[in-house]
Amino acid sequence: MSPPPPRIECVTSLPDAPADSTATQDVPDVEELLDLAVGELGGGRREGQHRMAVAVGEAIEKGEHLLVQAGTGTGKSLGYLVPAVRHAVAAQSKVIVSTATLALQRQVITRDLPLVAKAVAPLLPREPRIALLKGWHNYLCVHKVGGGYPADEPTLFDLPGGEEHPRAEDAPGGQAPRGRRRDDGATLADHVRRLHEWAGETDTGDRGDLVPGVPDRAWRQVSVTAMECLGGKCPMLAECFPDKARAAAREADVVVTNHAMLGIAATGSPGVLPEHDVVVVDEAHELTDRVTSSATVDLSMASVENAARLARRNAGTSTEALDKAAQDLGTLLVTAPAERFPQGLPDDLRTAVAAVRDAAREVLSALKPDAAGAKGKDAGQPDPGLKMAQGAMLQLFETAERMAAQDTTSDVLWCSRPDNGWGGFGDNVTRLHAAPLHVAGLIRTHLLGESTGVFTSATLALGGTFDAVAGTLGLKGEDAPPWHGFDAGSPFDYPRQGILYIARHLPAPGREPTTEAQLDEIAELITAAGGRTLGLFSSRRAANAAAEAMRERLDVPILAQGDDQLPTLVREFAQDPATCLFGTLSLWQGVDVPGPSCQLVLIDRIPFPRPDDPVKAARARAVEQAGGNGFMAVSAQHAALLLAQGAGRLVRSTEDRGVVAVLDPRLATARYASFLTRSMPGFWPTTDPALVRAALARLDT
Repeated sequence: MSPPPPRIECVTSLPDAPADSTATQDVPDVEELLDLAVGELGGGRREGQHRMAVAVGEAIEKGEHLLVQAGTGTGKSLGYLVPAVRHAVAAQSKVIVSTATLALQRQVITRDLPLVAKAVAPLLPREPRIALLKGWHNYLCVHKVGGGYPADEPTLFDLPGGEEHPRAEDAPGGQAPRGRRRDDGATLADHVRRLHEWAGETDTGDRGDLVPGVPDRAWRQVSVTAMECLGGKCPMLAECFPDKARAAAREADVVVTNHAMLGIAATGSPGVLPEHDVVVVDEAHELTDRVTSSATVDLSMASVENAARLARRNAGTSTEALDKAAQDLGTLLVTAPAERFPQGLPDDLRTAVAAVRDAAREVLSALKPDAAGAKGKDAGQPDPGLKMAQGAMLQLFETAERMAAQDTTSDVLWCSRPDNGWGGFGDNVTRLHAAPLHVAGLIRTHLLGESTGVFTSATLALGGTFDAVAGTLGLKGEDAPPWHGFDAGSPFDYPRQGILYIARHLPAPGREPTTEAQLDEIAELITAAGGRTLGLFSSRRAANAAAEAMRERLDVPILAQGDDQLPTLVREFAQDPATCLFGTLSLWQGVDVPGPSCQLVLIDRIPFPRPDDPVKAARARAVEQAGGNGFMAVSAQHAALLLAQGAGRLVRSTEDRGVVAVLDPRLATARYASFLTRSMPGFWPTTDPALVRAALARLDT
């Protein structure tokens, strides 16, 4: 097998120290190594960063789980990377580092971690080895590019199958609507031709290295999922990009991955991650949602027909019973209510899904390797088409078996229609869904069972305590492992740098996206600020309505999410202080615009989850049945997290000044208000609109 590509294994390593070496005792402490790393970066000492690094190092040494809240400006990446590298090399073990977003993953693997490794290497027993590991579907398949797999049929219902599907704002180049040209005029065929050319140039096969990117549909033509891979039987194994990445990960001291991979591991899938004794989770506030997403499945007439078609085309297998089961399921889904099923599927749907399960089991039996013999293939020769059919049919069987089970109390089951927004994919297909009611047990068992967990984020202490987040991570309750929370603080002086303005005089928001009173308030605040406004809205309708109204009322540029690709909009917003940017969830987290371009952050209402969100509604109900407060445990916690993230967009450096304006009086009057405000940065609070307008006007001079 050829060696791992240089970009993945970033530091050349020396031979391992002998097992009886005393190198562990001779390694300098965490603070000395951190000073070296910070010096290499050209920075200065940050007390919060040092406290964090010491806390992480002690937690790793004790084997005790740790939650670290590290505010913006703490330098949390180095705060956990230095003790992680020290432990991995000195103890001859392995540390997994996971991020939620591709942007942070790129920062860690291309800048922060190589810098730490280079800085501390002279004082360690040997140079650290580092590697990047993504899901199988994120690497180009050499065998598929070479024609080893059957060509994918163009369909309207490509099944979710990759281990990692980045969010639209993270995906390189984004994705055009199916069937349309992208803005650059390229067709699907153009993208595929470009991918075939790139296959001969790339050293990694990593989709993240392809700039500009391509739509998912094009990438699907050159990649396979883990279930479709031929594994050790593949004739191109020596050139396999995902296999090289996994080989590098097995040899590395620190492996950088993503929450999607942790989600797959948390569902109990073996071998997703290399063996390790520490897992560091950055952007940890997103972990439970990613695990929930990884463990959620869906079933539709289209997905059954797709699996049946692959079995017929690639293995010549009869699918009459499965075809009938698909038709019967489709007939019932036409009239199935778009709602949650607390008692499990209705009897008629359960019977239909059970028929799909039984028929899929029969087809799976017919898809055993000797089925290839019926097509004239050598019994010992790998058949990619058969492998694709087997993977799709196994996924279908497992989904139907889960939904048709007699006891589905551990799952949330619901039906979504294209027009109700309940987990639909925008393709006019009605689906059944199953999601785990709780993921805390999955995280405790499969991620923390044999490993020490370090969880860090700028927002972990909700309502002033770590208990809520700890509970979602499996660290509370009976037989919970030991853990503790630590707040590393922030270098920012929030009371002096920012104002939290709650528009107490406004009416409480209702069903309408915006009100005239809200729009008047928005216009007055933006005028006082001279633009410079990031508007965070609870829905796309509200963001668009506010943007249109402000374009009519004000003489400043107003950008709205959807006008262009998100990175382009953020760049335009940052470059022109007079510009305003309005959007929804994607802007609440990850937008980093220090300086005068962002001096007013508008939040239209408390960002509670939709009351008809099936998973959150079921989780709230479960809390209530256990004697707790479902609203506080689910809805208020969700809102607190987003408010903390959204308000955190204002102050990104020690020079920043401004106002966070929440146009929802409930943040000042409701019984839960103090829980929410304690979760936000400690800005100076006021409900006086005249005072706030005057403060914004002074900043604009």
